[in-house]
Amino acid sequence: MASRSVAILALPGVQLLDVAGPLDVFAEANAQSGRDAYGLALIGTEPGPITTSSGRRLIADLVAPAAEPAGFDTLLVAGAPRIHEATIGADLRAWLAGAAARCRRYGSVCSGAFLLGQAGLLDGRRVTTHWAVAEMLAARYPRARVEADAICLFDGPLRTAAGVTAGLDLALALVEEDLGAEIARRVAAHLVMFFKRGGGQMQFSRRGVSAPTGRSALQEAQRWVAAHPAEDHGVARLAARTGMSPRHFARLFRAETGLTPAAYVETVRIEAVRRLLESDAVALKQVAGACGFRDADTLRRAFQRQVGTTPAEYRRRHARA
Repeated sequence: MASRSVAILALPGVQLLDVAGPLDVFAEANAQSGRDAYGLALIGTEPGPITTSSGRRLIADLVAPAAEPAGFDTLLVAGAPRIHEATIGADLRAWLAGAAARCRRYGSVCSGAFLLGQAGLLDGRRVTTHWAVAEMLAARYPRARVEADAICLFDGPLRTAAGVTAGLDLALALVEEDLGAEIARRVAAHLVMFFKRGGGQMQFSRRGVSAPTGRSALQEAQRWVAAHPAEDHGVARLAARTGMSPRHFARLFRAETGLTPAAYVETVRIEAVRRLLESDAVALKQVAGACGFRDADTLRRAFQRQVGTTPAEYRRRHARA
């Protein structure tokens, strides 16, 4: 079977693992399949070495937009720590759109999705990116359907991955798509990575809730909730602490924080749960009570909704040894 060409586009400041991770997966697929199933190329955007976010330099095989945007089976755009602030020129946008149109599939690793968005390649598609910038991507490209919890998403010719190490998951999924599950499993085993990662990326999010916001009375209520997650934080009790009526408090709280009081309280409690689960020192029933949940089942449902996995699985993966 003819070799499939995989090209990765990297801007200055690119995250090294966004490039090296997928390339190593494809190279290992060549080794495990016993043939050159993939031909690999790195594309820069200006002449000379590409300086990565870690200060290490990469040598590109081609430079866009001068390179002919044709001949790739797969084109991926790597992310960079501040790529969401970059605006690429019209010539590079046109090159990226043209190259994607000529590829069998195209996609991004981490925040590389922002460059696809600038080239008009996300419209009407399901897409994911790093959890920390998912809301920004959705706001900037409202015609895209951003799914913040996904590790990898396939939609038509578009393939996108969540943050950094998810680039390995994406490359492995592409290997499975091309060469079958057996080769992909052997690649995963050799690279000591999960064939299918459990849960979504929100289990890695440390976003939680922001610092207290709004007027001083509301900030005091937020600090009280954070300091005492196990207490009754119904609207009536929180309103009483601020000297407001429950109706006025609820309306004001949502207007100034962007969350209902109930949503805020649940988010604070889930963050408290995560800290206890990471310590691996408290039984799940005790965790529920210590963090204000009625029972373990109520905790499990709320945790699954916000974090995308179960408390038991989260503890297994994230507890300190």
